Amino acid sequence: MESASNEEMLPPALPLATLIGRELRGGGSERPLVRYGHSGFAKRGEDYFLVKPDCLRVPGDPSSAFSVFAVFDGHNGVSAAVFSKEHLLDDVMSAVPQGISREDWLQVLPRALVAGFVKTDIDFQRKGEMSGTTATLVVIVSELIDGFTVTVASVGDSRCILDTQGGVVSLLTVDHRLEENAEERERVTASGGEVSRLNLCGGQQVGPLRCWPGGLCLSRSIGDTDVGEFIVPIPHVKQVKLSSAGGRLIIASDGIWDAVSSEIAAQACRGLPAELAAKLVVKQALKTTGLKDDTTCVVVDIIPSDHCSTPPPSSPKQNQNKLRSLLFGRRSHSSVGKLGNKKKSASFGFVEELFEEGSALLEERLGRNCLSKANLPPFRCAICQVDQVPFEDLVTDSGEGYCSAPSTPSTAPYLCSGCRKKKDAMEGKRSSRSTACT
Repeated sequence: MESASNEEMLPPALPLATLIGRELRGGGSERPLVRYGHSGFAKRGEDYFLVKPDCLRVPGDPSSAFSVFAVFDGHNGVSAAVFSKEHLLDDVMSAVPQGISREDWLQVLPRALVAGFVKTDIDFQRKGEMSGTTATLVVIVSELIDGFTVTVASVGDSRCILDTQGGVVSLLTVDHRLEENAEERERVTASGGEVSRLNLCGGQQVGPLRCWPGGLCLSRSIGDTDVGEFIVPIPHVKQVKLSSAGGRLIIASDGIWDAVSSEIAAQACRGLPAELAAKLVVKQALKTTGLKDDTTCVVVDIIPSDHCSTPPPSSPKQNQNKLRSLLFGRRSHSSVGKLGNKKKSASFGFVEELFEEGSALLEERLGRNCLSKANLPPFRCAICQVDQVPFEDLVTDSGEGYCSAPSTPSTAPYLCSGCRKKKDAMEGKRSSRSTACT
């Protein structure tokens, strides 16, 4: 990156987000900003991304705002990636009860993400198309006063990293690659799949580990109707709380991560606005390995309201000049990587983990982060959100069935017959290919 190597890093005293926020707002706004940029190059044209910075939990209520960003890396065609881009967010939101508080909304979001991913997978497989896709979905909610909550759900290997003040880079996703994930290899084989490399004539094995039938390198995805049910759409979910210092998210397909590490990607674009940062990450990946795969990168800067004393407002021209100086002025090489201990990290860019779960067992995932049933219709399927006729074909996620009204209500979520068959198939108990979501 010759054009970037002549630029120096910003001083470590304040996060980039705070500096930009000061200059752009001139001290006038209490609401945080989310700025984003995206870039990419197509090899097969199977990467897609989603940008929705101005969502509302409650229509017409600005205080209920949240932002959503996602990357979908398709394989064997684009249909699964396109379908997920169009339907995944709606499927997630349909699993969140209406009329609940911000705190409760955040509490049930991990469970809703699981339900939404599975519903999108079921609905796509009903189309009978063979393609599949990774999916990394990021939801950002401002706490307005004391920080931000970031929730990330992912299947596959489209990674999301968080870069905070002091150069602390955190991985918010787990790669579901059979080559690198021993737990997923064990799960696939226990569910009836076979894990091995591609066999050539003479018995020579080449390439990464794959699951058979299908030959997919991933253990989790949306779609892939022609592959065994042990390739599941149940996402790894992580929820963290950022301090008021904000931070930067980099969401990208494996065309980026196969070329550069998380640390290199973060370092390559520090001190640059989001749009330019995304282009620089893609350029760094292409410089390293060339265009071997689709490369897609979305950079999101979470810019806090300024809680420190703010300089008097400047004219627009003065603001533009100051911002250019901040972004493209000289940076001190001596400041790189020195802010690494926990005390300094906690002071300038503290990140608190609120929730993390990666189990592929649907029963475990749907039974957690669930509000009282008073917030939900009594016999609504936890995945497809279809209301059931009371005591007719009702089965809880634990497998308990009812022929008449139960004397003691079950605490497990209800599943309709189609979604229950999907659950059993993912656990290796039966196939749901011809009966999914009937």
